[in-house]
Amino acid sequence: MKKNLITVIILALVVVNLVLTAVLTITIIPETQKANELITKVCSAIDLDLQAGDTAGSLSIDVADMVDYPVNGGETLTINLVDGYAVLGISLSLDSTNEDYATYASDGTLTAQDNIISDKINSVIKKHTVQEMIDNEDEIKEEILEELQTLFKSSFIVRVNFSSATYQKQ
Repeated sequence: MKKNLITVIILALVVVNLVLTAVLTITIIPETQKANELITKVCSAIDLDLQAGDTAGSLSIDVADMVDYPVNGGETLTINLVDGYAVLGISLSLDSTNEDYATYASDGTLTAQDNIISDKINSVIKKHTVQEMIDNEDEIKEEILEELQTLFKSSFIVRVNFSSATYQKQ
């Protein structure tokens, strides 16, 4: 008799557990779905911000319309960093279809502004460490690009390229 009573109690507890699990599932799933939708919206908003911050715009420019300009006559620039040195070969990609291209680089070069460009690049790069240069190369290129676009008040410079990069810690 005691075994039957214990079996009935266990069966009742299993049924109560099943009912409580069902109630818990029914109440939590809609809230979880709402949280997932919110997370998805936040992630897509962050993604949009990252894309909107891309000043390069080089994705919309055909490669055939890009002209490569080697800064400093194609020679490398040696720049002091916070904790070392950088020897960089830098070139700029110019949009030949941009209206300001004819103003600043009608002959396909920016030789008249080469010293100013080198100075801007130097002022951006010298604020960084060797490790930052290695780890965040794309962000630093973007920073240089923003400075150059601000300098020329134009977006005819669409990309900054490092043809060579050598770093030395002190």
